[in-house]
Amino acid sequence: MKNQKLIEILQARNIVIPLYLYRVYDKLKISLEEFIFLMYLYNQGNKILFNPKAIEKDLAIDVKKVMVIISKLTDSKLIDLEVIKNEKNISEEYISLDNFYQKVSLLIADEVNNCEGDASNIFELIEKEFVRTLSPMECEIIQAWVDSGINEELIKEAVKEATFNGVSNLRYIDKILYEWGKKGIKTKEDVEKNRTNYKEQKEDKLKVFEYDWLDDDE
Repeated sequence: MKNQKLIEILQARNIVIPLYLYRVYDKLKISLEEFIFLMYLYNQGNKILFNPKAIEKDLAIDVKKVMVIISKLTDSKLIDLEVIKNEKNISEEYISLDNFYQKVSLLIADEVNNCEGDASNIFELIEKEFVRTLSPMECEIIQAWVDSGINEELIKEAVKEATFNGVSNLRYIDKILYEWGKKGIKTKEDVEKNRTNYKEQKEDKLKVFEYDWLDDDE
């Protein structure tokens, strides 16, 4: 009996918390308990049939606590309770997350708009090359490059290198900058010199490979 209970616990559904929601958690101005409860609802879908008993069972909290948290989230304008008639014309109460999605979208939009400052030109360049808007995390990575002393010119060259190779992600660009840093490449001129040296070395190897030793008279 105990083993069966343990198996049921292990087989229970997980609550998935997307990273972008975790990042804006503190700006929602709710407790951790309320956030976990909200993530439970988030994993159910946009409109959830309001069933306090089912929530009590899933989260192991009593119905009274469920009602208190629902009330707090409603007061915070993160969720809403709606009455909808089903196919049998019977009214049922649903929890709507429309307010939550709208609130989060505004918070994320604010973070995206913060892609400005010392690296504003680079933000624009990369967004143009990637043909999409940068995420807040990507903006932080780019700003970190600038803050670490990597000049804008070198970052632009790394972006061109990645684009030329058909790769559109910051991890690849970060790797290019790391490798250049190990080689002491700090300017556009250094990059061009490195490319020339690489091309010459490649041509030399090709010449050695193509040399016909059988026709060597010497």
